[in-house]
Amino acid sequence: MYRTHSNGELNASHINTQVTLAGWVQKIRNKGFMIWVDLRDRYGITQLIFDEERTSKEVMEIASQLGREFVIQIDGTVIERESKNPNMPTGDIEILVKNITVLNKSLTPPFTIENETDGGEDLRMKYRYLDIRRKPVRENLVFRHKVTMAVRNYLSEKNFVEVETPYLIKSTPEGARDFVVPSRMNEGQFYALPQSPQTFKQLLMVGGMDKYFQIVKCFRDEDLRADRQPEFTQIDCEMAFVEQEDILNTFEGLTRHLLKEINGVGVSEFPRMTYDEAMRKYGNDKPDIRFGMEFGELNAATQHKDFNVFNQAELVVGIAVPGGNSFTRKEIDALIDWVKRPQIGAMGMVYCRYNEDGSFKSSVDKFYDQEDLQRWAAITGAKPGDLICVLSGEAHKVRSQLSALRMELAQRLGLRDPKVFAPLWVVDFPLLEWDEESQRYHAMHHPFTSPKPGQLELLETDPGAVKANAYDLVLNGNEIGGGSIRIHDKETQSLMFDYLGFTPQEAKAQFGFLMDAFQYGAPPHGGIAFGLDRLVAILGGQETIRDFIAFPKNNAGRDVMIDAPAPIDTAQLEELSLQLKIKD
Repeated sequence: MYRTHSNGELNASHINTQVTLAGWVQKIRNKGFMIWVDLRDRYGITQLIFDEERTSKEVMEIASQLGREFVIQIDGTVIERESKNPNMPTGDIEILVKNITVLNKSLTPPFTIENETDGGEDLRMKYRYLDIRRKPVRENLVFRHKVTMAVRNYLSEKNFVEVETPYLIKSTPEGARDFVVPSRMNEGQFYALPQSPQTFKQLLMVGGMDKYFQIVKCFRDEDLRADRQPEFTQIDCEMAFVEQEDILNTFEGLTRHLLKEINGVGVSEFPRMTYDEAMRKYGNDKPDIRFGMEFGELNAATQHKDFNVFNQAELVVGIAVPGGNSFTRKEIDALIDWVKRPQIGAMGMVYCRYNEDGSFKSSVDKFYDQEDLQRWAAITGAKPGDLICVLSGEAHKVRSQLSALRMELAQRLGLRDPKVFAPLWVVDFPLLEWDEESQRYHAMHHPFTSPKPGQLELLETDPGAVKANAYDLVLNGNEIGGGSIRIHDKETQSLMFDYLGFTPQEAKAQFGFLMDAFQYGAPPHGGIAFGLDRLVAILGGQETIRDFIAFPKNNAGRDVMIDAPAPIDTAQLEELSLQLKIKD
């Protein structure tokens, strides 16, 4: 056998035991007459010792020629270590090597394979197989495995059945762009890779599966942003004979289970907030409620003086920054510059210091007196020692800008503690949203989401006011899951397609199979999908999902390790009846 023990399990109780170990050479310290080698595998590090008084010349010779990342196997005896290392599980012992075999030599790696490495992100992604040898990356992948197993175990105990659905499906026009796959046997026709298994899980409900889940890859050909992958993993779930309350209770249970099982944290409260309330209080639909700084709308308290910046604004809104009065003028000016960046887009920022003695000092004292500023403080909830930051402009834009500022300030003030978990349900989303470019409504979630009970008739008179029977689960300012109660009858689904601009012919061509299925006794059903990559990162105390994916792609959607995407040869193109467009 290659090994009798791993490199992380030996300790003082094994002294005088004969062992066989295998792994990679982490470090070498060669004193000539004595050589120490740190041997590493997935489980830890064990120190080897080669001593010319106790080790044969042949073995000493091989040891002297070892290099970093050589793969070796050794036989030896566990002995007590003279200079113990209390920071290592194996720090009380070392192995006096009797025999050594070099299983494979290694080039010098392009970066140091240690916890703290000298390799930049691009270099480590190019050599990801080496990066995985580092403990932080390896532990992240093991952590992902633990989360995945906890999900599977919980749902299985709740009578959910894991069912695989197809990867080669039909392209649909709603949502993000599909990745398409040409069919060789059906010339000129294409499959699409699924953005989600949405219609298939609904068909499983029609099929009577009752409770379904799947940990599944999904694909979206979207314009990429930092920390977004073109392929991602969902915990996809669906239940039949349920209402919204059933879904929320079931997946509150899953989230509680994960927080307790993985993080040892008990969470009792899952507050609920409507979409409208979230936008009014926090400027976005996934607010981080670990800290305050709720928005205070200041139109009535600001638009009565001669300050035209506020008078001409659709919305004047502010937040109270706890302890912010301690900011220097230089720090405040830097905040103003921060909100004026193109990524945020604000024209500027008005601020007001709330002094410990109860007085105020603002950047617009020329226009507003102490009584006015006292009203600002009351509306924003400011206390002595705080700083009030105020933005103004078009309501939609200014809410988004202030939301970004709120999160940035919380980060700077250390209010986003990764060890604190604050879940939140956001409910009552709009069913439809107006798209200026296409001049029509689009489904805010997807076209299979049902309206809230009693609101279907509003589609005729005020479609923008219809609320969806939909819900998002937010954790620490990140959407980790979202879902809805689905439409389950053909007539309502046809009506929804009509309001989304589908002709009857288009609806039948795209989704006729689903509407046909609804005619065969489709039960009421609903579900939710969690983003596994994001969920694992948050549970792991981070927000960078790439750190928890074995082989991630970069911000341009490229796999720099295998150099994909890549051209295919002409013969393949001809076989697929495709022609390559030649650029000038």
